[in-house]
Amino acid sequence: MKIDSSIKSVSTGAVSGGGSRAGKGAANASGSGSGDRVQLSPLSSQLQAIESSMADTPVVDSARVAEIRTAIAEGRFKVNPDAVADHLLQTARELLRSRLG
Repeated sequence: MKIDSSIKSVSTGAVSGGGSRAGKGAANASGSGSGDRVQLSPLSSQLQAIESSMADTPVVDSARVAEIRTAIAEGRFKVNPDAVADHLLQTARELLRSRLG
């Protein structure tokens, strides 16, 4: 299973020109022309804070990798073939659903 660890940041700024659309939580545009403004909800800053905290979180648990590496080297690591087969089938089902669905 491949995990995409790339996180794209969202930049914010003023929108100029074109028509304006007002949706839930959006501020109504006052006036027309190039003076249109967009106001982001507080949820935007919360999402940016979450993104920042996730960017600092390591993708791999180095301590766990070292523990497993040592167990393999010492011959203590046991593979559970039933669990491997179950997870392999689960991953194959998810791939099929994503391509067919």
